[in-house]
Amino acid sequence: MVDPARAMKMADRIKVIVAKRLERGIRDPRLGFVTITDVKVTGDLQHASVFYTVYGSEDERKDSAAALKAATGMFRSEVGKNITARLTPSIEFIADAIPENAALIDDLLREARERDTQVGEMAKTAVYAGDEDPYVKPREYAADDAEDDDDTDEDEVAPAPTGRHVAPTEPDTL
Repeated sequence: MVDPARAMKMADRIKVIVAKRLERGIRDPRLGFVTITDVKVTGDLQHASVFYTVYGSEDERKDSAAALKAATGMFRSEVGKNITARLTPSIEFIADAIPENAALIDDLLREARERDTQVGEMAKTAVYAGDEDPYVKPREYAADDAEDDDDTDEDEVAPAPTGRHVAPTEPDTL
């Protein structure tokens, strides 16, 4: 297993090499506007997955995928010339789903905003099912009621409860 930092450096290097080669162009008319988004290299540096996006319609994406697949050998030889590794990794082009995921997230956010506005409209006309304040409040005694209830003498103090209940003992009868 190779150091993960070395694998990341190699992935970054492969990304630059492939992007520069695409910038110089390849002789396939099917290739559209391709952007390299990411490269992942396996731990043993034997395989590189190159993620890309294509700007355009679905047909242009399919044509660009076919053009990249046909040019995989040329890209691999270009990578082999420009990296300092004993073995040149095999290259696989994978269409990145970033645009589709972004569109899905936008749709979900739009739907959430619509639902929030619906809930806000419903809350404006909502009424309570029961009392407005369902919580039990402590009783409030009037001042004269408190004086009537105070029958204890201030000098007498009741013993504090111990938390234990002791049953009275009966004498043993034999």
